[in-house]
Amino acid sequence: MAAALPVTFDDVREAAARLEGVARRTPVLTSRTLNARVGAEVFVKCENFQRVGAFKIRGAYNAAARLSPERLAKGIAAYSSGNHAQATALAARELGTTAVILMPEDAPRSKREATAGYGAEIVTYDRYTQDRTALAEALAEDRGLALIPPYDHPHVIAGQGTAALELLAEAGTLDALVVPVGGGGLIAGSAVAAKALRPGIRVIGVEPEAGDDTKRSLESGARVTVPVPRTIADGQALPTPGEITFAINQRLVDAVTLVSDAEIIGAMRFAFERLKIVLEPSGATSLAALLTGRLDLPARIGVIASGGNIDSERFARLVGG
Repeated sequence: MAAALPVTFDDVREAAARLEGVARRTPVLTSRTLNARVGAEVFVKCENFQRVGAFKIRGAYNAAARLSPERLAKGIAAYSSGNHAQATALAARELGTTAVILMPEDAPRSKREATAGYGAEIVTYDRYTQDRTALAEALAEDRGLALIPPYDHPHVIAGQGTAALELLAEAGTLDALVVPVGGGGLIAGSAVAAKALRPGIRVIGVEPEAGDDTKRSLESGARVTVPVPRTIADGQALPTPGEITFAINQRLVDAVTLVSDAEIIGAMRFAFERLKIVLEPSGATSLAALLTGRLDLPARIGVIASGGNIDSERFARLVGG
C-alpha cells in the first residue's frame, strides 16, 4: 500500500478557505484562435492577474497565515528570484509582520523593486556560486525568522493547488492539465487537486530545455541535480526538484515536456497578440508547450499561465526581437 502523500485534497480546500478575500480568483480565458492552432479546447488560467502578478501569493500567504502569532511576530524569511519574494513580502505586510528576502544578484530589476516596494528587506547572493537554501536557513536562524521556502513546504504546495481548484471549478471536466515546473510546488499542488476531482486527468509539466531537472528526476526515479540553468525563464532556473514536491510529482505527474527559449518567446508573443495578455517567460512555458504541437492533446485542456512579472523593456526586447 502506497504511503500517504504529504499534501492532501483537504489541505488544498482548507488553503482555499484561508485565501478567500486575499488571493484573487483569476480569470480563465478561451480563444478560438488558440483552439484552432492546437486542435483542442483550451482554458487558460491567468495567474498573471493574481496579486503580485503571479500565483505565488497563494502558497506564501497560506504558509505564513498558519504560523503561530508568536512566530509570526518575529518576522518571516524567504529565498526567491522574484515572484515568491514579492508574495512573501506582501503576505508579511498583510499579516502585520516583516520579511527578509534572499534574492539573486541578477534577479530582474522589476521584481527586486516590487519586493522592496512591499516593505521587505532584500539580501542578495550569486545564484551560480552560492547555495541559496543554506544561505537562507542561516539567515533565518541568525535572525530568528520563520523561513517560508518557495516550493518545498506542504502549506506552500497546498496554497498553490488552489489555482487548479479554481480552474476546474470554472472550466468543468478537463482531460489534461498543463503546468509550468520550477521547483515543482505549483504542479504538485495542482496535481493533488486535479487528480482528486478527476482521477483520469493527465497532468503534464513543462520545463525550459536548459533546466530539465524534474524531467530527468522522474525518468530516473530519484532527484537529479543539473547545473544552474541559464534560461530566460528565470522563475524556472533551478538545479534540482524539491524533496516534498518530487515525492508528490513522482506519484501524480504523468509527463514532463521541454520548451526552448525561442518557443517561450513565441508563446509570449502569441499571448500578447492573440490573448491580449502579458506573460513573463516562466509564465508562458505551459502555453509554449501547446503551441509546439509536440503534445498528444486530448479534447479539453487546462493551462496555467503562472505569471506576468516582466518589465516593459525586457518584454519589448524579447518579444520584439
